[in-house]
Amino acid sequence: MKLLTIETTCDETAAAVIDERLAVLGAALASQDALHERFRGVVPEIASRAHVERILPVIDEALRKAGIGVGEVNAVAVANTPGLAGSLLVGLSAAKAIAVALEIPLVAVNHVQAHIYACRLTYGEEVFPCVGLVVSGGHTNLYRCAGPLDFELLGGTIDDAAGEAFDKVAAMLGLDYPGGPAIERAAKNGNPRAYRFPRSFLNEPNRLAFSFSGLKTAVRYQIAGPGSSGEIVPPGDPQIRADLAASFQQAVVDVLAAKSLDALRQTGFSSLCVGGGVAANRALRERLGEIAAAESFRLYLAPPQLCTDNAVMGAIAIERLRAGLTEPLELDITPGLVRPLSPFAPRK
Repeated sequence: MKLLTIETTCDETAAAVIDERLAVLGAALASQDALHERFRGVVPEIASRAHVERILPVIDEALRKAGIGVGEVNAVAVANTPGLAGSLLVGLSAAKAIAVALEIPLVAVNHVQAHIYACRLTYGEEVFPCVGLVVSGGHTNLYRCAGPLDFELLGGTIDDAAGEAFDKVAAMLGLDYPGGPAIERAAKNGNPRAYRFPRSFLNEPNRLAFSFSGLKTAVRYQIAGPGSSGEIVPPGDPQIRADLAASFQQAVVDVLAAKSLDALRQTGFSSLCVGGGVAANRALRERLGEIAAAESFRLYLAPPQLCTDNAVMGAIAIERLRAGLTEPLELDITPGLVRPLSPFAPRK
């Protein structure tokens, strides 16, 4: 079995070839960071146009690295939810064309669930059942994962995702884009206790929800003064920037870690799988490691290269193929954010 996976949910064009043993035979990715940097965020129209230009070369590169021709592909999988509508359509159109031309099965991938499955790929062992934490630029959610095809949303952000807050705070501090890595670099020289920023829902263990809008606003007021609504001038003192970055990062880490532990206690599961772009943050990884040691649960962290969007995590489609689940050519996209329940639960 040679599965071709395609990922175009946001601003990364990616493809990979995976076999039935979950071995990665070849993978390719084209980043759009340079296209969106001056806007300090992803522009949907620019993203979708870039996918159109890059999708075929990226697929060709993945096949070349795998040492196979397109005619040797046995199935094609594509992320069709959640994401940007224009971006999703490019990937789905390419996948359908390949499925029709080769007369091979088409498999749908839920992008957020695939982030959790990246842990299964990495550790090479069964990670289910588990609590899944997906923390990225568009999503900050906790899942009850009874199995690779059985995901239930336990709670998520009621406003900004953690990654979005990182980008916006980085802009306030005059740091580079993307904001996550920039904040992490600046925080290395800062004092995480210099500023006491809010930690929403931290003391509400029965509420598996996140909110980062108030935290972002608190950073703004710390820089520009209470009630300020005008343009923000980043602090000129490098130490102040570092302290702000470290204090902001610590607030995010504290909430993510506490809510993950709350979810483990509520579900009774003993494993936590973490994926998504923000999961590459070293402070978060270290904090979760400390809690796992203290609370005696198994921690599975996707490696940094599989935290950001990629096609390798599309290997979750192997689970659907094993269960005999494929999609008709009428398959459509489901853009936007995650739904309360997975649209890809096992069919009866």
